[in-house]
Amino acid sequence: MSRRILVTSALPYANGAIHLGHLVEYIQTDIWVRFQRMQRHDVHYVGADDTHGTPVMLRADAEGITPEQLIERVWKEHDRDFKSFSVGFDNFHSTNKPENEALCAEIYGKLRDAGLIATRSVEQFYDPVKAMFLPDRYIKGECPKCGAKDQYGDSCEVCGATYAPTELKNPYSTVSGAKPERRQSEHYFFKLSDPRCEAFLREFTQKSGALQPEAANKMKEWLGEPGDSKLSDWDISRDAPYFGFAIPGTEGKKFFYVWLDAPVGYFGSFTHHVRSKGLDEKLLQDFLRPGGDTELVHFIGKDILYFHALFWPAMLQHAGFRTPTKIFAHGFLTVNGEKMSKSRGTFITAESYIQQGLNPEWLRYYYAAKLNSTMEDIDLNLEDFVARVNSDLVGKYVNIASRIAPFIAKHFDNRMPGVRMGSFSGIPVPADAAGLAVATAQSDTIREHFEQREFSKATRAIMEVADAINKEIDGFKPWLLAKEIATDPQAKVKLGQICANAIAGFQLLTIYLKPILPRLAEAAEQFLNSGPLTWKNATLPIDVEKFLPTGHEFGQFQPLMTRVDPKQIEALVAANKESLKPAAPAAKPAAAKTSEKTVETATEQPAHISIDDFSKIDLRVARIANAEHVEGADKLLKLTLDVGALGTKQVFAGIKSAYDPAALVGRLTVMVANLAPRKMKFGMSEGMVLAASGEAPGLWLLSPDAGAQPGMRIK
Repeated sequence: MSRRILVTSALPYANGAIHLGHLVEYIQTDIWVRFQRMQRHDVHYVGADDTHGTPVMLRADAEGITPEQLIERVWKEHDRDFKSFSVGFDNFHSTNKPENEALCAEIYGKLRDAGLIATRSVEQFYDPVKAMFLPDRYIKGECPKCGAKDQYGDSCEVCGATYAPTELKNPYSTVSGAKPERRQSEHYFFKLSDPRCEAFLREFTQKSGALQPEAANKMKEWLGEPGDSKLSDWDISRDAPYFGFAIPGTEGKKFFYVWLDAPVGYFGSFTHHVRSKGLDEKLLQDFLRPGGDTELVHFIGKDILYFHALFWPAMLQHAGFRTPTKIFAHGFLTVNGEKMSKSRGTFITAESYIQQGLNPEWLRYYYAAKLNSTMEDIDLNLEDFVARVNSDLVGKYVNIASRIAPFIAKHFDNRMPGVRMGSFSGIPVPADAAGLAVATAQSDTIREHFEQREFSKATRAIMEVADAINKEIDGFKPWLLAKEIATDPQAKVKLGQICANAIAGFQLLTIYLKPILPRLAEAAEQFLNSGPLTWKNATLPIDVEKFLPTGHEFGQFQPLMTRVDPKQIEALVAANKESLKPAAPAAKPAAAKTSEKTVETATEQPAHISIDDFSKIDLRVARIANAEHVEGADKLLKLTLDVGALGTKQVFAGIKSAYDPAALVGRLTVMVANLAPRKMKFGMSEGMVLAASGEAPGLWLLSPDAGAQPGMRIK
C-alpha cells in the first residue's frame, strides 16, 4: 500500500557554513527519502534555514549589513552545498517568510486561548550601550565560585560551576564591552508544566512509538515520575531589539524566541512547497492537521531531542496540529576519533570538500556504511574512508561493469546475451559463487534494512552481493573463454552466459545502491540503457529476462568512478587547517570607558608553576558509570565516576549544553581526584572532570586512549 509521508531534517542556522557534521543528518534523511520514493510512496521532503535570533542580528551588524541581507546570502550558500551532495529537498525555504509568521501567530493564538501562555517578570542583564537585553552567552565576567576571569554568563569552564548571569563578578557585555545593568522585563511562557501537557507527553513519548527506545527512556528521565513532574514552563519571548517575528499584541516590543518559530518552519516550508508549485491545497489539511493516513517524520540530532520530543509536540497537540509520527534522532560526527578541529584540519566545510575535487558520493557511501537506527555517534576515519570507498565502490561494484562491458561490446555487439541462472550449458555453478542468485535472494533483506534506517547493514549486504558476483566471474575466467572463441564454438555461449548473469547482478546492485549514490546510479542507468530503475525491478521473484531481455542494447560504457587518492585527503586536511600562528593581542573591551578596571583577555600567558605544584594535583582516569540531568539546573549534569580502587565519586559538571547524558555513560575521562569536596545547591561534588574550550562557545571532555583503566594515575 502506498504511504504518504512528510519528511524534514533539522533546520541549519543561518550564521555559519554547512560542514561534514551537518551532512550526517541531511545525507541519511535523503537516503531514506530516495528509498521510499523507489517504493513508489508519496514523499514530500522539505527544509529551511533557521534565520532568527541574536547571533544573526549581531553578525549582520558587525558586517555592516541588514539581517535580511545576511540570511539571503547564507541561504544561497546552504542551498548550493545541499545540491552539491545531492540532498534533494522538494522545497528549501527560510523561517523568515510570511508562511512561517502566519503559522507562528496561529499556534501562539491557540495556545493562548487554551490558557497555556503565561506572563511574568524576569530579571536580566541589559547592555546600556547596545540598548538590548543580553543572552547568557553574551555576558562574561569572573566566576562567582572560583574567581576565574572571562567566564560566560551561565557556567564556568574552569571549575565547572553553574550560576545565573547576575551572579558574575565584574560582568561585561561581549557585544560592546560595557558593564551591564540589571533590569526587569515581562516575558511570555508556554506552560509546559500544565497537567494537560504532562499527560499528553507521557503518552506521546512512552506509548505512541514515535521515539527510538533510548530516546523514549531519556524523555522518561526528563519528565520525571507521575506526580513528580520535572517539566517547567518555557520562556518563548525575547525583548527588542531582536531579529524575529513580533508576538501579536505586543506592539513590536516582544518577539518569539527563535526556538519557537524554528520548528514551525517545517510547516512553513511545506506550505510554500504546496502553494508555489500549485499543488492541491488539500495537502495542507492532510499533512498538517490531525486525522487521515499521512505521516510526519523528523530527522534530528540527539542534541535537540528535548525541543523536538517535548516542546514541539506539546505545542502542536494543543494548537490543533498533527503531532510527529516518528522522530529519528542520530548521533554526532567525530573525525579520526575526535571532535572536528580547525587546528587539525578536520573541521571541514561542505564547500571545501567540493573545492578540493572530492566526489560527494564517496562521503554519502561512507556515511551510509556507518549509520544505524540508534543515537550512536559515528566516526569519519579518513584512512578507512579511502580504503572503504576504493575497496567497496571501485574494487567491487564498479569493477563488475568494468570487467564485463568490454566482453559484451567486443563479442556481443554491445547487446545482452542470454541469461541462465544456476548453470552455464551444463557447467555447474558453485553454490557459494552463484552471484545472481545471491543478488536476488538479498532483495527483501536489503529493503528492510533501508526501511529501518539500518544503512550500515544494507551496505554490508550489498557488498556481499558484489563479492559473490566477482567471485563467480573469477571462477569462470571469461578472459580465457574469450581467447578460445576462435577455436571452440561453445566458448562464446559460455562467455555470453557469464556476462549476462554478471551484468544482471550489476543492475540489481545499482538498484540497491541508488538511494545512497543517485549520481553513480544515473551513470550506470545510462550504460545499462534501462531508464530510471525502481525497487519494482528488484521485487521477488525477479524476472531478469523481463527487465534485461536477450538482445537488449547497452549504452556506451564510460568509467563510472575513480579511486580516492590519499593525497586528496591530505590536501583537504591541509586546506582546512587553521593557522597556528599566535593570534594578535585582543583589543581591550569598551568596558574600560565605564570602569576603572579593564577586563583581562584570555590570550594572556599563564603564570609558571613548579613541578612540585603540579605534583600536588592527583589526576586519575575515570569511567562515567552514570550521567543524568539535575533538576532545576539549566547547565549542570550529575556524573557518577568509577575511579577504580578509589571507588566511585559524584561530580557536578557544567557540560549539559555540550553532551547528552546517555552518550556519556561508559566513556573514559580525566578527573581531579584530590579536589576538596564542595557543597553545592544540588549536592556534594567530589572532584572535577577536565574539559577543553576556546574563544568560541563549546566544551570538549578530555578522554584517555583506549586501554586506560579507571583509577590509573595521570603523570
